[in-house]
Amino acid sequence: LKNKITINETLTITGKWDAHRQTINASELQMGENAKGKDFEPVYSLKGRLTTKGMRKFINLAFQQFGAYIDETLPDYFITKYRLLNRRDAIKAMHFPGGGEDLKQARRRFVYEEFLIFQLKMQALRKFEREHSPGISQNYDLGKLKEFIARLPFPLTNAQKRVVNEILSDLKSPYRMNRLLQGDVGSGKTVVAAVGLYASVTSGYQGALMVPTEILAEQHAESLKTLLEPFGVKCELLTSSIKGKRRREILEKLTEGNIDILIGTHALIQDEVTFQKLGFVITDEQHRFGVEQRRVLREKGENPDVLFMTATPIPRTLAITVFGEMDVSIIDEMPAGRKTIETYWAKPEMLERVLAFVEKELQKGHQAYVICPLIEESEKLDVQNAIDVHATLSSYFQNRFTAGLMHGRLSSEEKDSVMKAFSANEVQVLVSTTVVEVGVNVPNATVMVIYDAERFGLSQLHQLRGRVGRGSDQAYCILLASPKSETGQERMRIMTETNDGFVLSEKDLELRGPGDFFGKKQSGMPEFKVADMVHDYRALETARSDAATLIQSETFWKSEEYKSLRQYLEDAGVLEGEKLD
Repeated sequence: LKNKITINETLTITGKWDAHRQTINASELQMGENAKGKDFEPVYSLKGRLTTKGMRKFINLAFQQFGAYIDETLPDYFITKYRLLNRRDAIKAMHFPGGGEDLKQARRRFVYEEFLIFQLKMQALRKFEREHSPGISQNYDLGKLKEFIARLPFPLTNAQKRVVNEILSDLKSPYRMNRLLQGDVGSGKTVVAAVGLYASVTSGYQGALMVPTEILAEQHAESLKTLLEPFGVKCELLTSSIKGKRRREILEKLTEGNIDILIGTHALIQDEVTFQKLGFVITDEQHRFGVEQRRVLREKGENPDVLFMTATPIPRTLAITVFGEMDVSIIDEMPAGRKTIETYWAKPEMLERVLAFVEKELQKGHQAYVICPLIEESEKLDVQNAIDVHATLSSYFQNRFTAGLMHGRLSSEEKDSVMKAFSANEVQVLVSTTVVEVGVNVPNATVMVIYDAERFGLSQLHQLRGRVGRGSDQAYCILLASPKSETGQERMRIMTETNDGFVLSEKDLELRGPGDFFGKKQSGMPEFKVADMVHDYRALETARSDAATLIQSETFWKSEEYKSLRQYLEDAGVLEGEKLD
C-alpha cells in the first residue's frame, strides 16, 4: 500500500472499525478518480472476488430491468398520512442515494413497514386468541372482595389498585385472560395475585399458582394461607418432595373440590393432578417455564384465565414487542415505608474494607449474600469464582460465622437444602452464582456483595440487589468492580444512583441492545433488518396503534388494498391459527 499511494492523493477506505485495536480493518481501497465518489454509497457484505463496485453495477442493471415490477405493500392511506416514500423509490434511495436526506427517508419508510407487519402479526394473534379461546365469565362476589381488601394488613398502592381492577375486569369478561403482570422486586405482586385468586374462589372456581422452585412455593403458600385462610379459603402446597399418603390426600381433595388454591412447582403439571373446576392459573417468573409446561397447566381447566407474573422489569418497548399478543399490567409504585437499598461501587483492592463492613452487619445478627459470576476458575475470564470465594470467606470468618455455597451444578434438592439453611440463619453468609436471583425472601439478609459486577447487565444486578432489603432494617449492596470500558463504568454509576427497576431496564436496553437484553438464547426476540426498537420507539408505537385499528376493521380483511399485508399474515401461519400457542 505504501508503494501505491502518493502525497495529496484522495483515498476512500471501506472497512469495519475495530474499537478494541483502534483501527479500521479495510475491505476495499479506492484511489485516484475512483475515490472521488458521492457522499453516500452503499457497502455490501461480499464474499469471493465480487467487489462493491461490481455489486452496484449488477443492482443498477436489475433495477433498470425489473424496478417497475416492485409491488407496494403499504396502503396509499398510510403513505400519504406519514409522507412516506413508495416502496420502489425507497429501495432505489437505499442503493443509489442522492444524499443524506434520501437515505433518511428510505430508512423511515422501511422502519414503519417492518414495525407495521410485525405488529399486525401480534394483533392478529391477539384477535384469534380471543375468538378461538372463549373464556369463563367469573361472577365474583364484590362485597366479599371489598371486605378482603379492607382487612389487608396494609393499604394497596394506587398501582396495585389499578392492576387489581384490570385483573377483575378480565375475570368478568367472556374472553380468556392472557395478561403479563410486571412488578419490581418488593412492589407487592403476591397481594395482587391473592385478590385475583380470592375473586375466582368466590365465583366458585379453583386457582393454581406455579412457581419455579420449592422454597419459593413454600414462601408463597405461607403468604397466601396467612391472607386467605381467615376468609375460609383452603390453600394447599404441592411439590415433588411431598410424597406417599400426604400426596394422595392432597390430590383426592383437589379432585373433589375441597382445595380452593393449589400452590406448587412443576409438580402441578403432572398427569395425576386433576382439578374439579380450575378457573384461574397464575405462573410466577413465567420465563423460567417452557411454553409446553405452561400449556399443560392451562389445559387442566376449561380455558381458565391466565396471569403471568415477573419481577424482571421489562422496558415498555420490549413488552409491547415480545409480549405483543398479551395485555400488560405494570406495578410501578413501591409500598410506603420501604427503605431504599444503599448501593456502593468499590474497587477490588478495597475488599478488606468491604469484608470488615459485612462482618459488622453479621455481628448485628444479620446475614449476607456474596455473588460470583462463575463456579470454577476459567482461563477465558479473570473473574472470581464461587468456589474460591467461598474458601476465602470461610478462612476469613473462621469459626465466627458460617459460609454456605450454592451454584447451578447442584441438584434442586441440594439448592433447596442450602437455601433452607440460609433462611433458618444456620448459614450467615451465602456465596452463590446467580441462581439466587429469583424470588427468595430472607428478611434478615441486609448485605449483598457482588464480585466482578461489571460482568452483569443492569437488570440482573438489580434483580440480585432485590434479594436484600426485604425486612425493616437498612440494607446495602456493594458492587466490587473495575470496569475498563466506559459502558461498564456507566453501569456501575447508574446502579448507585437509582433503585427503580424500570428506569434501569430502559437504560440496560439502551446500553446492551434488544438482542442481549434477555440473553442470546431468547427465541422470542424479533430481528428487524432496518428498524431499531430502541431508537425508533415512536414509529413502533405508531405502527402498533395502526395495526390494532386495521385488525379490528372489516375493510382490512376484505379490501384489495390490504391484500399484500394479509399475505404476510398468511405466510406467517397466523390465519390458520397454527401460531396461537
